[in-house]
Amino acid sequence: MTFAEFRERLSEDLVVLLPFGSQEEQGPHAPMGDFMLTEAIALRVAEASGAVAAPTIPFGYADFFRTVPGGVQLRASTFTALVEDMVGAFLDHRVERLVILNGHTTNASLIDQTVRRIRRERGVAVASINIWQSIPDALWKKLHGSEAARARGHGGDPITSVYMHLFPNLLRPDLIRPSVRSRALGLPTGGVAGVQFEGIPVQLPLDATEINADGMLGGDATLASAEIGREIVDHIVGFAARFVEHFQHCDPRDVTFSPAREVEPS
Repeated sequence: MTFAEFRERLSEDLVVLLPFGSQEEQGPHAPMGDFMLTEAIALRVAEASGAVAAPTIPFGYADFFRTVPGGVQLRASTFTALVEDMVGAFLDHRVERLVILNGHTTNASLIDQTVRRIRRERGVAVASINIWQSIPDALWKKLHGSEAARARGHGGDPITSVYMHLFPNLLRPDLIRPSVRSRALGLPTGGVAGVQFEGIPVQLPLDATEINADGMLGGDATLASAEIGREIVDHIVGFAARFVEHFQHCDPRDVTFSPAREVEPS
């Protein structure tokens, strides 16, 4: 869009999507720029809902991937400042229906901190969707059956299947292999957040390569497929587009206001 074209859209009850991703490893078989998936999904959501997608921020907070060459990790303070500046760029022009599409789960807590501060200071509630966590258990079961738990995780699904669907030419299928977790302090690891002691989680700041040399944190990429990726993308796009259409009739300055057509809980 030119700025004049965007200015013309301001007369509508415009919803703007703010996509955030990450530049991080996804196992040896997948490209590091998983922000491309967030961007592709955001454009599909915009087309389906009539929203406008802002440019995707390709870097996120992913300190535990710092030991892998080629990644770009933002400090927490840098990331929160970036979220605040991006949101503020639209609030300054009274574009207040903003929906963050977060394609990197570790961004979520920092996004929450930032949008809470923005609401206190500027009175506008910014919505945020963690796109990979919007996949319900029922869909996981449909796609992977009894293997759903083994398929899920960093280095496996949903990312690998979505890459197979959206960017198959960027994958290295010859490098796909199952994930095997190492131990830390002689104890089983529960991801980069820590270990298990007597069945109870104990927090410990671990790097991804301390869990697995390839940075894979549990997902089995051998179970991925392009068809599974297509169904995941279709679900996320449909879910996010329906939320955008609902949010368009809401007041981000008064979250107690009910739109004319309320959505019944599922």
